[in-house]
Amino acid sequence: MNHDKINFKGNKNGIYIKIKEGDFNDIKKVLIDKLENTKDFFQGSKVVDIKGGQLNKEEVDILIDIIKDFGIEVEIINGKIEKEVKEENKLNLPFNGINVGNTKFIRYTLRSGQREEFEGNIVILGDTNPGSVIVAKGNIIVMGSLRGIAHAGSDGNKDAIVAAFNMKPTQLRIADIIARSPDGDISEAKWPEIARIKDDTVIIEPYLQKK
Repeated sequence: MNHDKINFKGNKNGIYIKIKEGDFNDIKKVLIDKLENTKDFFQGSKVVDIKGGQLNKEEVDILIDIIKDFGIEVEIINGKIEKEVKEENKLNLPFNGINVGNTKFIRYTLRSGQREEFEGNIVILGDTNPGSVIVAKGNIIVMGSLRGIAHAGSDGNKDAIVAAFNMKPTQLRIADIIARSPDGDISEAKWPEIARIKDDTVIIEPYLQKK
């Protein structure tokens, strides 16, 4: 099964799905398989566009029903997402204070259902539990366990990072790129970890201080 037939992309509006041309039955099977493996990464997001694959309206409606069956919200915004984002980017430059900029300190653990959003950087002096959401135009630093949703560089800054002492997010996004769901169980890290973008992919690596 060729999983490259379908790619998920994200922006501040939500998730849009790009589909390569191919047999529709194969497309359905790939979509179901990818949703089964990554459905936790859609928490707090919605699908706003489906494009490609030479799909007709009936086929798009079938794919929408499949997505909804996984409990994922779908709200198609007239197929103009990419154009809107490009136009917005011309007018609004991303927050550039990721090295020196406004920072919000949160001195408690975020519980399920809690959401913190800030125009600059966010530092959590505690944990974030599953079901919690952090959205920052700058960096996100968690001085404990990151188990909820984290979206750094939310206005498009791909230089933003996410760092945590224990990195186990249900969804991790930097700018418009969502981290891939890891295969198998996530082992307990022995040191803090940092997520950043490299070659248009979110990578997570240990923080090892250079001496």
